[in-house]
Amino acid sequence: MTKPSLHELLHAAVAAVGGMERPGQVTMAEAVAEAIDDGSHLLVQAGTGTGKSLGYLVPALAQGERVVVATATLALQRQLVERDLPRTVDALHPLLRRRPEFAMLKGRSNYLCLHRLNEGVPQDEEDGLFDQFEAAAPSSKLGQDLLRLRDWSQETETGDRDDLTPGVSDRAWSQVSVSSRECLGASKCAYGAECFAEMARERAKLAEVVVTNHALLAIDAIEGAPVLPPHEVLIVDEAHELVSRVTGVATGELTPGQVNRAVKRAAKLVNEKAADQLQTAAEGFERLMELALPGRLEEIPEDLAYALMALRDAARTVITAIGTTRDKSVQDEDAVRKQALAAVENVHEVAERISNGSEWDVVWYERHDRFGASLRVAPMSVSGLLREKLFADRSVTLTSATLKLGGDFNGVGASLGLAPEGTEGDDFPQWKGVDVGSPFDYPKQGILYVAKHLSRPARDGDRADMLDELTELIQAAGGRTLGLFSSMRAAQLAAEDLRVRIPEFPILLQGEETLGELIKGFAADPKTCLFGTLSLWQGVDVPGTSCQLVVMDKIPFPRPDDPLMSARQKAVEEAGGNGFMAVAATHAALLMAQGAGRLVRAQGDRGVVAVLDQRLATARYGSYLKASLPDFWYTTDRNQVRKSLAAIDQAAKALEEARAIEETKALEEA
Repeated sequence: MTKPSLHELLHAAVAAVGGMERPGQVTMAEAVAEAIDDGSHLLVQAGTGTGKSLGYLVPALAQGERVVVATATLALQRQLVERDLPRTVDALHPLLRRRPEFAMLKGRSNYLCLHRLNEGVPQDEEDGLFDQFEAAAPSSKLGQDLLRLRDWSQETETGDRDDLTPGVSDRAWSQVSVSSRECLGASKCAYGAECFAEMARERAKLAEVVVTNHALLAIDAIEGAPVLPPHEVLIVDEAHELVSRVTGVATGELTPGQVNRAVKRAAKLVNEKAADQLQTAAEGFERLMELALPGRLEEIPEDLAYALMALRDAARTVITAIGTTRDKSVQDEDAVRKQALAAVENVHEVAERISNGSEWDVVWYERHDRFGASLRVAPMSVSGLLREKLFADRSVTLTSATLKLGGDFNGVGASLGLAPEGTEGDDFPQWKGVDVGSPFDYPKQGILYVAKHLSRPARDGDRADMLDELTELIQAAGGRTLGLFSSMRAAQLAAEDLRVRIPEFPILLQGEETLGELIKGFAADPKTCLFGTLSLWQGVDVPGTSCQLVVMDKIPFPRPDDPLMSARQKAVEEAGGNGFMAVAATHAALLMAQGAGRLVRAQGDRGVVAVLDQRLATARYGSYLKASLPDFWYTTDRNQVRKSLAAIDQAAKALEEARAIEETKALEEA
């Protein structure tokens, strides 16, 4: 039997999922297959509707080596494991003459811990563990969540938090899960043979395709202790999110509450001298945190440096003491000891990292109304880490609808540790960028409108003219508006103002309901508008007539006082580069490309992306930002846009009326 061609395999897979083969999908599959064959690296921009999942799954399954697919969102992980992979494997089985196994793998804290569930959780005030089910009032939300979790534990096959619907609060989940540091280990745990996390690892070891998330991929790369099975091919979907997810994993945090919990957990397990030393250091740290002012700490103040060194040294003493002291009176001592050790080790590592003062780290102080004070440390850049850890010894394909910023891949490539495309040299991983386009006809399906007549936005300033413009646009569109704002405060002010001005158009606001409920309400009623900030720029998929106007209040540059972004910008400038373009403009371009991508989600979608910030039309960097967006028809003519929106609204109403008549007729016939 001759080996099937890539085109035959792709055709079979597309037919199995009920889709249509698209030129961009074929181009992508060919490029991925070539990269896998020669062990090279690939960046693929594939617009919405390309069918990029099959564009990488088919060549990955065809080559027969183990593949890890890392995604950023739960929705895509579910789509791959529950829909795309089962159908693709079934479709390719007769052609490949084998049935590749696939599995999902996440970090340990995503799985129910049977030890915690059955033996209890750490009690800071007393020895040992306590029964969380008895402690929580059955009538409380926490009590109800815990009872649901206990019932679910008897029926779940995976123990995966994301398989529990509806979900439970973070507080409830923390009572029945552990981090990798807190885990006793399968050999020492009475429930090791039944452990959900261990079973997931075993399934991954046997699978040809392992679906995971960016965070676990980052842990695997950063911490040096492999958590993913060995693999020859890595595919990173939603790759525009990778740098921020890796940065998040590499960020350390110290808070007074966290340190005090570590003190309480360790106190009963060490000698009095070690416990007192950590207690004293914790009190000194807490006093200073109450006095500190928010912002970046380019140099650690002397008193804070002393407090951190005291905390580091005391934590090291306690870690040593925990290893030598035994107390048989402590209930389930091994588990309590492991929990305490994990808490103290984290305090030691972060305190030591900040005390060492690496030039490659950024340290800053934050104060939140809800969460209190925190000291944070993050890498100035993760590009070197990614270049060293991600691209060695395997073929890597990174794909997203937004990788090409300002007309090329070099900006995103640089953030991943890659030299400009085509650069020769042993120190630089060789890579290629491919833009396979989109099946959508953007110039005919969408308009990019820049409100050039508006005043230049000032930080946190009153923008009455912007609210006037937004009101008129929503009225012309008949609702159907997704409002993407640069801050939560701006979204709240706009919602409050427009709810008074145009009460006939309901306005949903992020934070007032769960994101899922908001999106469902937005999609259900065409007159409804949805306002919000960061997660809406990337997390809304509402094809059809409910979303025909996407509004950005202003270009989403990072805040000037953002410690990490400002530090990165300054570092680029000190190296002789353009810090604003490399950091702030790239950040804004990526968000705007994601935001604009909310408009056209299907072949029949029509609408307008309106940017209420004149700088997109007037500033020098405007052309770079526009080149990062879909190729919509561009205008600054406000009257033309209102006419277009009104026409789109009328067409949508006619379509909705026709559908309603068809549904009524179908019901009558039934």
